[in-house]
Amino acid sequence: MKRTFLSLLLIALIGFSFAGNDKTKETPTAAPATITVTGNVVDMVTGEALTGVEILVEGTNTKVYSDFDGNFTISNVKPGEYNIVASFISYKKSLVEDFNADGSKSIDIKLQTD
Repeated sequence: MKRTFLSLLLIALIGFSFAGNDKTKETPTAAPATITVTGNVVDMVTGEALTGVEILVEGTNTKVYSDFDGNFTISNVKPGEYNIVASFISYKKSLVEDFNADGSKSIDIKLQTD
């Protein structure tokens, strides 16, 4: 009788220890803590890539410059809404208003001469 009781107790304890460990359930993925914004800056009329354009995320200290092909990458942007300002000598500032950074994005900016 004691053996039967101990065996049942042991089986119950083993069953409880594995209960709730269902690995087949998928856990929802959390939103990324930060995202990356990429883009390209060109002259509005000629379509020529612009090198050295300052790209600023308003309200932050984040500032990058376009490369030789006009490409830029802004890393570690927290999800949210931002204004992005592109400025370059002899060109009007370009404002991308209410840019919604909710996932990795790519934007194209066309600058117009003064």
